[in-house]
Amino acid sequence: MTSPIKPMNEHPLRRSLNDEAHARPFFIAPLYSQVTSLVMTSEGVEQHREALSTLSRMLGTAPPQDNASHHTISSTPLTVRWDVHTEFVRYTFIRCWDKTDTIFSESPLTLLPENWLSNLPGQVLAAIHTAVLPKPATRLDLGELANAYFAGNDLIGSELGDGKGVGLTDLRLHADPYLPSGASRILLLDGLMGQRQSGRMLQRLLEIETYRLLALLSLPVAKQLLPQLAQMETQLSKLTTAIRTESEEDKNLLNSMTQLAGALENSIATSSYRFGATRAYYALIERRIEELRESRLQGLQPFREFVERRLAPAIHTSNAVSLRQEQLSLRLQRTTALLRTRVDIASETQRHGLLESMNRRAALQLRLQETVEGLSVAVLTYYIVGLVGYASKGLHAAGLAVDYELVTGISIPVVAGLVAFGMHRFKKKLSSHQ
Repeated sequence: MTSPIKPMNEHPLRRSLNDEAHARPFFIAPLYSQVTSLVMTSEGVEQHREALSTLSRMLGTAPPQDNASHHTISSTPLTVRWDVHTEFVRYTFIRCWDKTDTIFSESPLTLLPENWLSNLPGQVLAAIHTAVLPKPATRLDLGELANAYFAGNDLIGSELGDGKGVGLTDLRLHADPYLPSGASRILLLDGLMGQRQSGRMLQRLLEIETYRLLALLSLPVAKQLLPQLAQMETQLSKLTTAIRTESEEDKNLLNSMTQLAGALENSIATSSYRFGATRAYYALIERRIEELRESRLQGLQPFREFVERRLAPAIHTSNAVSLRQEQLSLRLQRTTALLRTRVDIASETQRHGLLESMNRRAALQLRLQETVEGLSVAVLTYYIVGLVGYASKGLHAAGLAVDYELVTGISIPVVAGLVAFGMHRFKKKLSSHQ
C-alpha cells in the first residue's frame, strides 16, 4: 500500500497570477453581430457590481462573485461582458442582428430591462455601437457605406489583418435614445477573418476609441494649467531679478519663493497622475494600432494617421505642460537655494559680529574682574593688618615688650602676599570645576 502523496507548498497568489493570462478574453463576433460598449467612470466599483448582479437576476443567470474584476452573462439573445479597469468599468453588450438597415439604430441596449441603464452608477465616458457585416466581394463603395451607416460623414479606416477585413468609423456622435450626446459607430467588414479574429479586431478598435478619450482627459487640465504656469514663471522672473541686488528684504523674498514653490508643488501633485495616465493610454493606443496590421484604403485616412494628426498634438501639449512644470520646479529650487545661501551668509555675518561683540565684552569683564581682584586684595590686607595691629596693641598693654607699630608695618607685605596667593588658589580651583 502506497503512502498518500504530500502536496507541495504553493505561493498563495499562484492561481490568481496564472488566471490573469485568461482574464478579459476576446469575444466572438460572427457576421451580422452587434456589439455595444459602454465605458463608465469607476467611482464605486461595488455599486457597479451590484448593478451587474441585479441584471444577472433579471436575465436568470448567476451573479458575479465577490471581488470579481470581470464577468460574463450568457443569455439568449443577449450576451453581457463586464470588466473593471483602473479608471473605468466597461459593459459590453453583444447580440446577432441580420437587419442591416437598422444595424445601428436598434442597438443591443433595447434588450435590457427598463430603467436599468438609467440607474447605473457613475458617468458615461464612451459609448460605441459596432456592427460586423460581410465584406462585399466587389470593390468597396465608401460613399454608399458612409451614407448608409454614418450619415454621409467623412470616414476614417483601413484594411485590417493584412487585408482580411475593413474597419470604418467617422468618430462622431450619432443620435441615440439612451445617450443625450449620442454614441460613436464602428463598422467592421469581415472578409476572411472569421468570428474569432473579428472579435479580436473589434475589441482592439473599441480599445483604441476608449483609450483615445481617456488620453484626452488631460487636455483640459493642461489648458487650465497653462495660464497658471505663465503667471508662476513671471513671478519667478521678478523674484530672480530682485535677488540680484543687495536687499534687507531677503527673508521676505525667501518667503515669497516658498509660497510659489508650494503652489507649484500643489499643481504638480494634482496633475501628475493625469499626465502619467495619458502617456500610458497613448502607448496602449499605439500598441493596439500595431496589432490591427492595417493597410491603406485609397481615399481614407487610416487609424494610425488619424492618431498622429489628431491625437498626438493633444498628447504633446500635455507632455509639454508636464515638462514645463518640472523645469519650473528645478528653476525655483535653484533660485531658492541661491537666495537661501545669501540669507545664510548674511546671518553668519551677523552671528560673527555678535560673537566679536561678546568677545569684547568678555575681555572688558576680565579686565574689570582683575581690577576688582586687586582692590579686594588691598581691602582684605587693610582689614587683616588692622586686626594684627589691634592684637599687638593688646599684647603691649598686657606688659609684653611688643612694638605694635613695627609689627603692623612688617605684617603688611606678609598679609598682602598671603591674601594674593590665597585668591589665586581659589580662582584656579574654581576654574578647574567649570
